[in-house]
Amino acid sequence: MKRLHIHTIHRTRLSVFINILLLVLAFLIQTSIFPLIPFLSATPNLLLILCFSLSFIHGSFQGMFYGLFTGILVDLFYSGPFGFYALIYLLIGYLNGMFSRFFYEEYLVIPMVLCLFSEIIYHLYIYLFRFLIRLRFDVGYYFVHIVFPSIVFSLLVTLLVYRIYYSLVRRVEKRL
Repeated sequence: MKRLHIHTIHRTRLSVFINILLLVLAFLIQTSIFPLIPFLSATPNLLLILCFSLSFIHGSFQGMFYGLFTGILVDLFYSGPFGFYALIYLLIGYLNGMFSRFFYEEYLVIPMVLCLFSEIIYHLYIYLFRFLIRLRFDVGYYFVHIVFPSIVFSLLVTLLVYRIYYSLVRRVEKRL
């Protein structure tokens, strides 16, 4: 009985380590590689995609943890008040984790809908606290030139990233 408990702890630690490594890798790709691609007017938010995927598969508590880690990572490397991104990623992790009871490996519709809502919540938060607070009221411009392209790219990338992440989770769980 005690051996099973220790095995579970090691599996959990390995899973957390792999997920944190994936978040750091997504951050590096999003900040280092995507800006170098000249034809992308907007880039998919890999951190948001991975954050909601982790939350959806693992639940609210782990989603909040990964959301907080993601937000702190972004806060450390971008200007602005510390905790600004940590709050929104934590909230997105929690909200998406609430849907983990509806998780079935065959379904792709729920992750796509969650991606859409996560993107909308994220961009609404950014608009309210970065633009509206400074009396910039051009919602149409913000939606057409920033939000809409970002949502389209993120939805397309979600199809690929979610499947890759889920297959990685299954392989890790099989080996342990």
